[in-house]
Amino acid sequence: QVQLVESGGGLVQPGGSLRLSCAVSGFTVDYYTIAWFRQAPGKEREAVSCIRSTYGSTSYADSVKGRFTISRDNVKNMAYLQMNSLNAEDTAVYYCAATSFLTTCVMSKPIMYNYWGQGTQVTVSS
Repeated sequence: QVQLVESGGGLVQPGGSLRLSCAVSGFTVDYYTIAWFRQAPGKEREAVSCIRSTYGSTSYADSVKGRFTISRDNVKNMAYLQMNSLNAEDTAVYYCAATSFLTTCVMSKPIMYNYWGQGTQVTVSS
């Protein structure tokens, strides 16, 4: 049974950092393409980063490029999102998602991701 469990969210001041973790079970972390999405109140869910299955190439939304880093640990079977230089616009619920349909990073189609975690809240505020 596939399960994704996020952790690491919380309250952080502007300019601060957080690392989100996604514990994966039911498949090895490099077998499926994994993405991090976020959804702020009143806004649509958007992809922020993606790591491709097998080869591990990565993609980022323009809004987080240079500040966020996605990675995975095949030994621990975990995926991560390191978030630096956080600002208020990064406040959202962050979701880890995986797709068995895609082998590349397609960030524009959340519907193609068939496995989702429960989400973790990130709040950036002073």
